[in-house]
Amino acid sequence: MPGKISNQYGNINIDDNVLASIAGMAAIECYGLVGMSLKNAKDGLVELLKREHLTKGVKVHSNDNKLTIDLYIVVQFGTKISVVANNIIDKVKYNIENLTGMEVDKVNVHVQSVRVQK
Repeated sequence: MPGKISNQYGNINIDDNVLASIAGMAAIECYGLVGMSLKNAKDGLVELLKREHLTKGVKVHSNDNKLTIDLYIVVQFGTKISVVANNIIDKVKYNIENLTGMEVDKVNVHVQSVRVQK
């Protein structure tokens, strides 16, 4: 269900893919994040998504003009996961609210994998 903003001049409908793109681009800029992954990791195998497919790692739900955003991510080994997740939550919430004017209720971060550099 797309995001909807109503005012005295009419209605604005923002597609979920647009909201997912904003959230994905905001998240990918955060330190410690390697990338986004698919929503359904099977058999412990996680596919790292390229920059042009970030929306596949983001799920957006809208309920009563409030958004809930689920992010599926891969983090870098050696970084503190809680700090990386909090940075992502803050940045995604800030960008969505400032660019669209919609209220973000929750940002859920699902860590799918940890990438180890050789």
